[in-house]
Formats: sequence, structure tokens, C-alpha cells
Amino acid sequence: MEMNVSKNDEQVVAKKAGGLNPAVIIPILLVIGICIYLFVLGSPGNFKDADKLGSGSVAFSSVEGKDIHPESFLGIIYKGGVIVPILITFMITVIVFSFERYFILSKAAGKGNLDNFVVKVRSLLNQNRVDEALEECDRQEGSVGNVVKEGLTTYKALSNDTTLNKEQKMVALNKAIEEATTLEMPMLEKNMMILSTLGTVATLIALLGTVIGMIKAFFALGSGGGTPDAAALSTGISEALINTALGIGTSAIAIMLYNFFTSKIDGLTYKIDEIAMSIQQSFAEFN
Repeated sequence: MEMNVSKNDEQVVAKKAGGLNPAVIIPILLVIGICIYLFVLGSPGNFKDADKLGSGSVAFSSVEGKDIHPESFLGIIYKGGVIVPILITFMITVIVFSFERYFILSKAAGKGNLDNFVVKVRSLLNQNRVDEALEECDRQEGSVGNVVKEGLTTYKALSNDTTLNKEQKMVALNKAIEEATTLEMPMLEKNMMILSTLGTVATLIALLGTVIGMIKAFFALGSGGGTPDAAALSTGISEALINTALGIGTSAIAIMLYNFFTSKIDGLTYKIDEIAMSIQQSFAEFN
């Protein structure tokens, strides 16, 4: 019976290798995040007296971004400091890997309505029409169909096996389904850890930016002696709040998307378990 599962190993391993490679994608997204910070948020057009700053980026202008005042919301975000490009990278990463998970899970759900597929396969199994159930799996072309197909293939092989008793056959059938499910799960769960991690880390990095901003604010408060530098004080506070807002926003989106995709994976797993139970019941009844 293990022959059936191992026969599909290469196909399943190929599936697990699919999707985006974080080791390649994340450095690219970091570069994109830095470019957005420097050339989009740091565009002279987002600041007052833009004609004095020249073209390109505020970071490379003669004033070095020190004595300029933002004129738009993008300019305000730019004034959040060096932590901002990291938080922008986090946000882009969440968006990119969310789209990747969406397409992968949509493909894993297969063609047609999954609930109808489950009902039809269970109905065919109740009538011991295994070959027709296998045809339904071929048409479904999803993770549920792959697992069910493996289970049904093992079902047919065990039906013709005279060397095992019924209890041994049931154990072998259950093992085949579990192995097929185990081989499908890595593809479904790949890169989910990235969303989960960013849901936590984004808040911590934002907190770092907040602390840096508050340090600057209190430094401005103390360095002026009896007359604090109000401009430097407000700049430090705004930097702290900008980082807080970006971090909280990124973290909230990452957590919501992680929970959404987790529920989709749980739904697929439930469908697999539902049909697996039907396969076992049908085998026990007709063999």
C-alpha cells in the first residue's frame, strides 16, 4: 500500500517547492521599500520650498532633510526616520505573500464547488462506485482531490488484497490517507509563518521607532535649558507617532490575513477528514 503513496511523492514534493522563495523575495522587497522611502516619500514635491531642494530625493539634497517641512502626508511619513523603510518593507511583504497564499489556496481548493465535490464523492462511496469517485477527483484537481484520490487508489488495491485481514486493511487505508494529507499540508502552510511573524515583529520594530522618536523629543526638551526647542520637540514626537501608526497598521493587517488564510486551510483539512471518514466507512461496509 505504501507503493501508492510513494508513487506520488515526486509530484507532491514539486508542489511543496512551489510558491515564492522568502530568501530571494524579502531582500528584493527591502530594496523596494528603501526606494519607496527615498524617492517616493522623500520626493522634494512633498516638502515646502521644493524648488530649493532640487530633484530626486530629499535625502540626497543639500539640506539633507534636516530643516525642511512636509507639505503632504507622504512627506509626513518620510519624517518618521530610518525605521520607516523597514516598516514599509514589512507592509509590502505582507501584501505580496498574502496574494501568493490567496492564489495557492485557491488552486488547492480545486475546480468547482468544494462542498458539492464532497457530497458527490460521499454519495458515490455509499454506492461503492469507486471508479466514478476517482474520476471526480481527477476533475477536481485540488489538494482535497489529491488526498481522496490517493485514498481511493489504496481502497481499490486493498479490496483485491487477500494477504491482509480486514483490520490490517483498515489500518493500511488510514495510514495511506494520513500520509497523503501530510504531504499536501506543507504546500498549504508554506509562508504562513511570515505573516504570523510580521504580525508580531512589526509592532516591536514600530516600538523601537517610537522610542527613538521620544528620545529625540526629550533630548530637545532638555538641550534648550530654560527654553526648549519646540520644533525639535514636535519633530521627535511626530516621528514616534508615525512609526507607531505604521507598525500597528502593518501588524493588524498581517494578523487578520493570517487568521483568514488559517481558516481557509482548516476548511480544506476538514473536507479531507470528512471524505476520509466516508472512505473508511465505505471500505468497512463493502469489504
